Amino acid sequence: MSIERRVVLDFARLATVDQLHDALARDLALPAHYGRNLDALWDCLTTDVKGPVEIVLRHADKAAPNIQPYLALLREAAAKRRGLRIRKR
Repeated sequence: MSIERRVVLDFARLATVDQLHDALARDLALPAHYGRNLDALWDCLTTDVKGPVEIVLRHADKAAPNIQPYLALLREAAAKRRGLRIRKR
């Protein structure tokens, strides 16, 4: 898969769910209707995000406990959607 876009989420700097939503909305160019919750993120990742995308998770081991469900969702979406790759770094 040739990567069109790479998004790096650095959990040494993303300490809150709001910061994660801000980064995802900005870096993935999520639509204005993005609801900033797990269901909305799933919908956007599996239908709205276009092109081959790689999301790099830096310092994922430092992610706050309330961010862990989002990391799991990213991995699940990558397993379901062709053209979406999640990589730890």
